[in-house]
Amino acid sequence: MQKVGIFWDPKGFELDSLGKKQYLRATDGDTPYVSMSIRMLSIDTPEVHYPGRAKPSNQDENLAQLAEWMKQGLAPIDEDLSTLLYPKLSTGKAGTLQEQQGEKATEAFRNLIEEKLSKPDSSRKRSVYLRAADEPFDQYGRLLVYLAPNYNAEERASMSAKDRATFNLLMVSEGWAATLPIYPSLPKHFDLVLLQETGKEAVKQKKGAWLDPLTLTGYEFRMCVKLYEVTRKIVQGKRLSNREKYSWISRFCMDMTTREIYYPQSYFKVKPYNRIFIWPEDVTEAVGRLNLAPAE
Repeated sequence: MQKVGIFWDPKGFELDSLGKKQYLRATDGDTPYVSMSIRMLSIDTPEVHYPGRAKPSNQDENLAQLAEWMKQGLAPIDEDLSTLLYPKLSTGKAGTLQEQQGEKATEAFRNLIEEKLSKPDSSRKRSVYLRAADEPFDQYGRLLVYLAPNYNAEERASMSAKDRATFNLLMVSEGWAATLPIYPSLPKHFDLVLLQETGKEAVKQKKGAWLDPLTLTGYEFRMCVKLYEVTRKIVQGKRLSNREKYSWISRFCMDMTTREIYYPQSYFKVKPYNRIFIWPEDVTEAVGRLNLAPAE
């Protein structure tokens, strides 16, 4: 049985500033409430809007065209990865499938919120607990967190770790979120093991989105949309630098069970539930801190 081969013990942080966020209300002179966007850490659900606010179904024709360009050898993509993606893109419905799965993921999340935040024998809703990452915000200004129902001490005493699962983990368990831990915003070792085991079970049992073999994870869908735009420019005769050609995929991928690190276009050689992604600028640090080795 494969085990998670890395140990990570993040400290988290104390949030001291939310920046410029929408003001909602104040309960007294020094207690304002603000709204802000949250990104749930270590998971990735199918898209409902991408790129921007556009519907993924708008990309059906583009992704089918990308498949044809890949078949003709015009796209800047490795042959093995092209072979993997081609049948998923050539259907002419890759965007529609992404959108449908995104809508189902949204519904699943809303159902989980309703179920887990309901209090027995009470009309009041349970509050939520947020644990932020060492790096608090992403490039879009969203707070990066693990989100969980806020159980009281008495409730926690009688519950297992799985009973107290975060919504992040619950979405993975339902099969509507792929695991997407990104270094250095990793969960603690115990939680990383739980994430990997839960993700593996969902994939093996073909839960949620994993039921359809033509499924693209959210991050695969986004990268294919970017690859289409890059390839379109090449087909139009535009000269692109290597940086521009490969701008559609940049994160390295490591296998958390073997500590092997793979180049970006070889991410698929790692099982979906064993993947940890690493931004190029963090690779040197990650190799040293996690004792990684190049994949053979």
